[in-house]
Amino acid sequence: MARPVTLFTGQWADLPLEELCKKAKEDFGYDGLELACWGDHFEVQKALEDDTYCSRKRDLLEKYDLQLFSISNHLVGQAVLDRIDERHQAILPPDVWGDGDPDGVNERAIQEMKDTARAAQKLGVDVVNGFTGSSIWHLIYDFPPTPPAMIDAGFELLAERWNPILDVFQECGVKFALEVHPTEIAFDIYSAERALQALDNREEFGFNFDPSHLIWQGVDPVEFIRFFPDRIYHVHMKDASVTLNGRTGILTSHLVWGDARRGWDFRSVGRGGVRFEEIIRSLNAIDYQGPLSIEWEDIGMDREQGAAEACQFVKNVDFAPSGHRFDDAFGD
Repeated sequence: MARPVTLFTGQWADLPLEELCKKAKEDFGYDGLELACWGDHFEVQKALEDDTYCSRKRDLLEKYDLQLFSISNHLVGQAVLDRIDERHQAILPPDVWGDGDPDGVNERAIQEMKDTARAAQKLGVDVVNGFTGSSIWHLIYDFPPTPPAMIDAGFELLAERWNPILDVFQECGVKFALEVHPTEIAFDIYSAERALQALDNREEFGFNFDPSHLIWQGVDPVEFIRFFPDRIYHVHMKDASVTLNGRTGILTSHLVWGDARRGWDFRSVGRGGVRFEEIIRSLNAIDYQGPLSIEWEDIGMDREQGAAEACQFVKNVDFAPSGHRFDDAFGD
């Protein structure tokens, strides 16, 4: 099948895009990139204001023989539903942060996500990956006891704020793929199902499947694929390792990434606990034809070595489904 293997540029936004293009193709061996909407990799407002911007991005990718299937705007999407605080200033563009007034930040994030759909259409891609944020993540533990109405309100707010965004996605012929992830309105199978229901199962909303955010919760990534076979709009290949030792739990004790005392952490693809072969078999079963995009995060490993190794690992682990049954040869 040889699905294209791409590199998500979000963790590489400290590098100019052309420098990363050269590395991704010549040093690491990637088939394409998934462009993040930060750094100089893809700038939404420039794409809308400058009629040459998207063609210049395409020309740069073509120069290095790199394909493009999607863009990603996780950081701004997070601010659509979140209860805004000082942390968001570090991840948002200055024009979205503005004066930091929470209601204003939410509203500007909504407008930026609408513009992201328009920019994606102009660039010629039909998937935008990202986050939704969540107004109810702080209620994840049911104490003080949480009235069901408070959770209901969170999903109602999802519909209120994201339906107008998704209307623009529909107009542009672009899909939004939520990366199911802690701190989002959908973080496991049942919350993802409820998010779909809150949005009346509209086709513009699906998922950027990422197994690394599921396994440490105890959620089987294969079951996620089987549960949402028609909603896997994009795939992240990312790994994590659960390292519970009796002293810490999956809530990680307020310890930073890379601290060996944590109960889990991200790993370079192929070096953690994700069963990628079973994921490939499940993607084959739902006839997923899109890219396998590596989101590389491993604070304990050199990223260039890891990115190259991960690319080869994914190319080796991917395979086409069988075109016939092996026992057909037993018959007449």
